[in-house]
Amino acid sequence: MPDADALIVAAVTAVRGTDVRDAERKLDRLVVGTGAADGTAAVDAALLGRLAGALARLWPRGWQPTDVARIVTRRLGPRPGRLVVDALAAQRRGQAGDVPQWWDEQLDALTARIWWDDDARWLARWAARESEDRITALRDAVEVLALLDGLPPVAVLRPPPGGGGPAVPRRGPTGRSGSPMLDRVRALLAKAESTTFPAEAEALTGKAQELIARHSLDRALVEASAERPDQPGGVRLGTEAPYAGAKALLVQEVATANRCESVWSDDLGFATVLGFPADLEAVELLYTSLLVQATAAMLRGRGERTRKDRRTKAYDESFLHAFALRIGERLRAATEAADRQAAEDAGPQRLLPVLAARSDAVRERMETLFPRATSSRLTIRDAEGWHSGTSAADRARLDAGAPSRPLPGRR
Repeated sequence: MPDADALIVAAVTAVRGTDVRDAERKLDRLVVGTGAADGTAAVDAALLGRLAGALARLWPRGWQPTDVARIVTRRLGPRPGRLVVDALAAQRRGQAGDVPQWWDEQLDALTARIWWDDDARWLARWAARESEDRITALRDAVEVLALLDGLPPVAVLRPPPGGGGPAVPRRGPTGRSGSPMLDRVRALLAKAESTTFPAEAEALTGKAQELIARHSLDRALVEASAERPDQPGGVRLGTEAPYAGAKALLVQEVATANRCESVWSDDLGFATVLGFPADLEAVELLYTSLLVQATAAMLRGRGERTRKDRRTKAYDESFLHAFALRIGERLRAATEAADRQAAEDAGPQRLLPVLAARSDAVRERMETLFPRATSSRLTIRDAEGWHSGTSAADRARLDAGAPSRPLPGRR
């Protein structure tokens, strides 16, 4: 009788091939199991073990838990995405030694936890939770395993567990950052997303950007004299369809305004942002909030269209492109204003060399991780969407409290 591992290897190999009938036959063999009395349980336990092993091999290759959950969902669908979250929990259970705080925070955000009491019954219980039959559950597990085995290496942004990074004690369950300023920014952006009044949302976002810029400058000056100053790191932000290119452009504009660099990996569904820790956190906060606000503005813009015969997709995409570019200009203007004020307060001879050194360090990090990065040209397919998106961004008051005014065009 074949053992469980042999059956799984055969099924994964067949799924990665081109013979659909052969893949179905191999999956049927998994349904039967090894033929022993506990043959199906042995297959289920072996599958979970192989999934955990495939995940462990991805960590030194640059992947992180959030990345894995994102790409499985993107390529296979939500149900396999939920399955791989269970595999992440199983893999974490077996990790020895110190684990960085940020790693467990990603798992917490995915709700990756051990909810089953027996690995040999995990898949059966998972199928019951999903209201699916065993063959569907096995197919999902095998397809996830085949995908994980075939993922390419990506840039290593932070040392994974066991990769030499320092372990940090976990924070309490409050979810607060430890920085009163960043907690205030989160509160402002949450209000901006929830309000039904566009002017209020715009003013709140502007105040958030003002606080972020000041915080970044304060942190840069402190780190310049620290014994062990911060070094550039990176985060990945999802840019899933629809309008993945417009989302990547918004990431880029927000990143540039906050002294970061961004590289879009369209095939993998994310943009990698490189910068110093405080700036990266700012980019994550602003991008998430501005994407919500841009989508709301786009939906409002649809109702203001003068030509109803235009394709909605072309309009929406052009709207979001224009919104991202103009918001980027305004964010950079806010950052430059904060720079000027900080230079007056701290003295340009102290601040400007610090900012230049940090900019050089981020650029060097990007060139090291992405030596073959290229630029692409933006294509606009709907003029009305472009003008509506620009107008929507122009109405944003990033200098909270002052009257709105148009900005000059891009140079």
